[in-house]
Amino acid sequence: MTTENPLHEEQNDTPAPEATESQAEAQTPEARIAELEAQVEEFRDKWMRSEAEMQNYRTRAKREVEDARQYAVQKFAKDVVEAAENLQRGLASLPARTENEEGLVSKLREGFESTERSFLGILERNGITCQHPVGETFDANLHQAMAEQPSDDHADGTVMQAWTPTWTLNGRLLKPAMVVVARGGNKAAE
Repeated sequence: MTTENPLHEEQNDTPAPEATESQAEAQTPEARIAELEAQVEEFRDKWMRSEAEMQNYRTRAKREVEDARQYAVQKFAKDVVEAAENLQRGLASLPARTENEEGLVSKLREGFESTERSFLGILERNGITCQHPVGETFDANLHQAMAEQPSDDHADGTVMQAWTPTWTLNGRLLKPAMVVVARGGNKAAE
């Protein structure tokens, strides 16, 4: 009594290695060349994509290094700007210039003004610039509105008064100007 085992009856669908080799030998040379050219094109495409990816990485890394170099001193620059503003406040607190001004006060004013010019020049050489926004249109990216004031002499949304200037470091906002903005003016915006 022989019972047939169904597992032994299954046929193996994978071709024998000899069959695969014989199929490759059976391929025409033109078909083999086309297959190899397709592989070459696939590898070339992968290579070009990886080259593009590396170039993007290099560009991004270069930009990050440049940004780090330009803006690494941002915290220090904010502190220096405070000193510049204090110097300007000191100058503003001196009595108004008169013709018969006392010699000591005149020399003191000249010394402060010279120091301020020199200090602002040093800041500008290092990428820190100062803009006085009085008369400009209010820009929320550069100005901080501290108050709105009705005015018939100024167009609506114009900076009437600036308590502090706008400070930038290499074009990037360092400290916004604290300003008073005109509201409801009769003048048309120009």
